Amino acid sequence: MQTDLFSPVTIGSLELRNRLVMAPLTRVRSGADGVPGPLVAEHYRQRASLGLIVSEGTYPSPEGQGFSGQPGLVTEAQLQGWRRVTDAVHAEGGRIFAQLMHAGRVSHPEINGGLETVAPSPVAIEGVIRTPAGKLPHAVPRELGEPELDNIRDVFVRSALAAVEAGFDGVELHGANGYLLHEFLSPAANQRTDGYGGSPAARARFVIEVATAVAAAVGSERVGLRISPEHNIQDAWEKDPADVRATYGALLDGIAPLSLAYLSILHAEPSGELVQELGKRFGGPVLLNSGFSVMTTREEAAELLAGGMCDAVVVGRPAIANPDLVRRWREELPLNEPDPATFYTDGAEGYTDYPEYAGAPA
Repeated sequence: MQTDLFSPVTIGSLELRNRLVMAPLTRVRSGADGVPGPLVAEHYRQRASLGLIVSEGTYPSPEGQGFSGQPGLVTEAQLQGWRRVTDAVHAEGGRIFAQLMHAGRVSHPEINGGLETVAPSPVAIEGVIRTPAGKLPHAVPRELGEPELDNIRDVFVRSALAAVEAGFDGVELHGANGYLLHEFLSPAANQRTDGYGGSPAARARFVIEVATAVAAAVGSERVGLRISPEHNIQDAWEKDPADVRATYGALLDGIAPLSLAYLSILHAEPSGELVQELGKRFGGPVLLNSGFSVMTTREEAAELLAGGMCDAVVVGRPAIANPDLVRRWREELPLNEPDPATFYTDGAEGYTDYPEYAGAPA
C-alpha cells in the first residue's frame, strides 16, 4: 500500500485510519478547576477524523500545573470531564491519547494553588510568566531530592492509569518544550551532581525511569514519548550538538527495550541528520512535527511521508482552524486561517466555530 497521508498505519495496538496526528495544543478552556467541559468535548469531537488526536498537555498533579485554564488528570470531576471527551471522539470513530505534562519550573504558586515550583535544579527561567495575578518573575524552583523522584515517577503512573480509566486510548509523555522531563535532559536546566545529572546518560535516566514505569502500568503499546531536541525554549538550552546526540542517544537506548507505541519529535529540520538518526535509533513508529509556531503545509507533510522520514505527521495550526483537515487535504480544498488572537482565550470563538468546508470539491 502506498505510504501517503491518507493510508492507515499501526501505532502500538491501534490501527489509525490516516497518518495525520493532531498535535498537543494548549487552549486553556478548562476553567479554574481544570475540568474539560462540553465545549472541550465538542472541540475534540470535531477533529476526530484525524488518525490520532493527542490532547493538550494535562497536569498529572496539582504542583505540575503550568497554565491557568489547563485541564488535569487528578480529580474525579476532571476524569469525568475527560470521559465525555473520549466518548465523543470514539463515537466519531476517532482515537485519542492524553498528553501527560508536568510543568516543572514552568509554573508559579499563583498558577498551581500556592504550591512550590519544583525542578531538577534550583535554576529559574529568565523573564516573566503569565499568572492570574498578572505577569510575574519566574519562581526559583526547589530542587527535587533524589528520594522525591520516585514520587514524581509515581505521579506519572497514576495519571496514566487515570487517563485509561477516562477512556483514552493511550498516553503521551511530554518530554519536550522545557517542561519537567525535558528539564532533566537539558544541561542548562539540570545542574545536578547526583545520579540524575552531569553526564548525558545521567540526565536521561529519569525520563527512562518514568517511561519504564508508565509502560509497565498501562502497557507499552499505549505509551508514546514526545521530545524536542535543540528546541531551546523556556531556557532548556541544548546548544552543544555532541551533547545533544549523546543525551538523546542515551534516552533512546534506554527506552528501546520497552517497544513504546511511538516517538514524536518536534524539530525545525525534521528531515535533518539528527532527527533521522534519532528515529532510526528508536526503532519503532516515528511521528514528526516540523516546528513550533510554524504552519505545516500539506506538501511538506506529504514529502516527509513519501521520503520515508516518518510514519505519521503531527500538525497543529492547520488542525486548529480546520476541523475537517483530513478532507480538505485529501481533496486539496482551501483552508481556514487560524486566528492566533483566540488561541488562549475563553469560549467558542476560535475554538469550535471554525467551519467545515461547505462548497463543492475544487
